[in-house]
Parts: sequence; C-alpha cells; structure tokens
Amino acid sequence: MRNASFSLLFVALLALLVASQTLYVVKETERAVVLKFGEIVENDVQPGLHFKIPVMNEVKKFDARILTMDSRPQRYLTLEKKAVIVDSYVKWKIDDVAKFYQATSGDEFVANRVLSSRVDTGLRNQFGERTMHEVVSGERDQLMTELRDNLDGVAKTELGITIVDIRVKRIDLPPDVSESVYQRMRTEREREAREHRSKGLELAEGIRADADRQRVVLEAEAQRDAEMIRGDGDAQAASIYAQVYQQDPEFFKFYRSLQAYRESFSNGGDLFVLDPKSEFFQYLEKSQ
Repeated sequence: MRNASFSLLFVALLALLVASQTLYVVKETERAVVLKFGEIVENDVQPGLHFKIPVMNEVKKFDARILTMDSRPQRYLTLEKKAVIVDSYVKWKIDDVAKFYQATSGDEFVANRVLSSRVDTGLRNQFGERTMHEVVSGERDQLMTELRDNLDGVAKTELGITIVDIRVKRIDLPPDVSESVYQRMRTEREREAREHRSKGLELAEGIRADADRQRVVLEAEAQRDAEMIRGDGDAQAASIYAQVYQQDPEFFKFYRSLQAYRESFSNGGDLFVLDPKSEFFQYLEKSQ
C-alpha cells in the first residue's frame, strides 16, 4: 500500500514536471516568440495556454504595452546658433516581435539606447532648421509630428517597434545664456519704464502749463470784471455826487471840505505849511 502511494506521488510529480516543461502561458500584456535551438520557429504567439517541446524549444516573452523612454536633457543649437536645453520623452511599443528580438535580443535597455540615439539625432536636425521662436511656440507641434513620423519608419525597420508619440517636456536656456537673456529683459523693461516715466512727466508738464494758463486767464477776466464793476460803481457814485451837488452846491462843498480835513489831520505827526488865508481853511475861518 505504501509502495502504491509512493508510485502515485512519483507519477504526479513527473507529470507536473513534464507539464511545467511543455506548457506555458502568454498574458494579454505580453508578446512572445518560440525558439528552436536559438532560431525563431514561431513568431508573435497569441495570449493563452500553449505547448512547447522541452529542451528543444525556448519561449521569450516581451512587454506588449506602451513603454516610455525618458531621455536626459540634451543641448541643441537653433537656426540662429542659440543653445537650448531640451527635455523629451518617447512612447513606443513592439510592432514586430521577431525583428525586435533579432535586433535587441529582447532587451528593452538595448532598444532604449538605440532609440535614444535616433531621437537625439532627429531633435538636433529639427532644432537646427528652426529659430528660437519657432521651437518654443510657433512650430513646436509640427516639429514633434515630423520627428515622430521620420523616426517611426526607422524604428520599424531597424528595431521592429512603432513610435506612438514623441513629446518635448520643456525647453530651457543654458545657465550662462539665461543670465544674459534675463539681463537683456531687465534692461528692456527699464528702458520702457523710463519711456513711460518721461511721457508721464511730459503729460504732467502739459497739464500743469494748461492749468497755469487757465489760472492767468481767470485772474485776468476777474480783474477785468472787477475793474468794470468798480468803474461802473465810480460812475454811479459820480453821478449821485453830481446830482447832490446840483441840489445844494454849498453843502456839497462843505461836505467835501470836511472829508479833506479828516483825511489831512488823521495823523497827528503831519506838518502842513499853508497860508491861513488859503481857500483850504475857508470853513474854519467862518466858524470863528
């Protein structure tokens, strides 16, 4: 009984060993090829459970999902020979499993290294054909589209992969160039500030001159109106005095003499040298 159990256990282990050597599973996210002594005998194995011949066959599996190659920032020259630091990445996936295995031995690192070299050359050519403004804003999308289309054909032919997308994450100026650009921008802003300030001063002077002119005009008009009013008042007063003088000339002469006395003798320190018999003292003499 013990021997039978041992035999069953041995047969089960042997079957399990044979199954592990003859059966393999390809996942939905994988691509695979079957090798026979290193030579591809089955290309692009579909997902599912498959059989192979132990020892003779070998299965190589690869990631079928979209992969990302994030390149290190590189320095490129534009059409004006201005240096820029470009940070980019590439999205790619396996298109031809057999060609991918033959070109890279199934090593993604090898594929990324070759692809990085091709992307570097493509970016250098694309940036060298465009100005700084075009690569930053004007033709940035066109640049990436052209580079993706050109690189996709090369990648399919050489590596058996397809380029899904190429994107430039950021474009920076080198530190030495950035400082000069910032200094130029600062100088330009200061120049604009001086222009605005001078225009403001010019406008202020114009406003101030106009206000002074208006003040002079208003004062002159007020002075003119005052003189006219004063002249009119003096004319009316003279007319009234004339009317009064005609009614009683003697009283008018007496009243004017009293005003002359008041104004002449208001300051006690004044000294007059006059003839006592003069007409100025006629009413003083009559009062005696």
